[in-house]
Amino acid sequence: MRGRKDGRMGGRLVAGVDLGSTGIKMLVVDEDGTELVLEEIPTPWRPGPGGTADLPAERLVTALHRLVRGAADRLTGRRIEAIAIAGMGESGVLLDAAGRAAAPAFAWFDPRGAEQVRALPEPIRAEFAGRTGLPLGAQTSAAKLAHLRDGGLRPHGHRWLNLPEFAATVLGGRPSLEASLTSRTGLLDQDTGEPWDAMLAELGASRELLLPIEPAGTDLGAVADRFPAAVAGARITVAGHDHLVAAEAGGAIRPDQYHVSMGTAEVLLRVVDAPLGYAARARLAGHLINEVRHVVPGKHVLVAGVKTGLLLRRALETSGITDRAGRDRLDAAVMHLPYEGALPAGGLSVSGARNDDGELALTVRTDGATPAEIFGAVLRHSNDEISELIAAIDRELPPASSATLTGGWADMRSVRRARERVLPRISASERSQETAFGAARIASRLLPADRAA
Repeated sequence: MRGRKDGRMGGRLVAGVDLGSTGIKMLVVDEDGTELVLEEIPTPWRPGPGGTADLPAERLVTALHRLVRGAADRLTGRRIEAIAIAGMGESGVLLDAAGRAAAPAFAWFDPRGAEQVRALPEPIRAEFAGRTGLPLGAQTSAAKLAHLRDGGLRPHGHRWLNLPEFAATVLGGRPSLEASLTSRTGLLDQDTGEPWDAMLAELGASRELLLPIEPAGTDLGAVADRFPAAVAGARITVAGHDHLVAAEAGGAIRPDQYHVSMGTAEVLLRVVDAPLGYAARARLAGHLINEVRHVVPGKHVLVAGVKTGLLLRRALETSGITDRAGRDRLDAAVMHLPYEGALPAGGLSVSGARNDDGELALTVRTDGATPAEIFGAVLRHSNDEISELIAAIDRELPPASSATLTGGWADMRSVRRARERVLPRISASERSQETAFGAARIASRLLPADRAA
């Protein structure tokens, strides 16, 4: 797809769905890439005590019908011909033999499963990072499956679908697994691409838990006629893990390039042509860096994250800033300060950006800790964490020569100024919906070649 600048609406329509931690979005574009409709609703998590959050299947089904209906109502007689779904990793649905959800989907940030991770046999704990490419922790799908097992729901006889794959079945597609999403489960051996039998056995499951993995963009069928006519009959596919789909939205990422997506989490991606191997994955996991499969077949990615967006949002809320106008005023105020701030050294300190933390902690030892000073301090703290991640990656790969900055925070001048300190040769994307747009690009592959752009 090519972006058009004349604003005209032409050609057939495709759509990308982004199942995000905060909101679920559906972006409709024409085959030239002109954005026509954006529909968005909050992700209907069911919050619980102790930071838990889950998503009952019926809530997601209702939300998807509402989302699709809202987008269809705005198309004024036109129809979508293909739709692709991207979304968060780690979160998924356990289906019984009849295809019904046996438990809610847990949010990737839900802490349940931590107790089970600590109780894993030592051989599995020792091999986990090298085998799966993921740090061992409660965030993985395997931890959530262990939690369900200990609660009496054994995975044997069930099937696992990652959340975007489950959403595809809600639309009418056949069940399927995609590589980048399944890489987030902790059930896959990254070198072979096959299920890790020792982990499955520990969970009380067999290889039947996982369907065969198919490439992103595989045609999974048509949208059912229970959806509006503007969408019914559209071809369905799964685009993959949201950050990786966003990274490919503007074209392939070069091996010497960082793609930095700044949402609730800030994620740095590097593409590699092949797995780095067991030992490298174990070293990287020590810095909470993943090495997993990309949405591009045959490619792998390094995924490093910090919880910058979460801390920035909490800094805004602590300062009573809840709207875009207030955020813009704060951005200007931060830019009037030097990057280092104007407070005495040690007067204000911040912690919480590590990917295994996320708790904003402020220590104020001086007067004058204005909202702008606090926001700037959060940016400096996240820069420190990013510098450590880059140093770890540079020990495994040649240093990157450029970086593309995307996501909801990337349009703030203070954010770009901060990242110019630690990232090479930054450019910023002008699109606000990289994941949904990237998914729409993948949907366009389902258009017949004789008519596709």
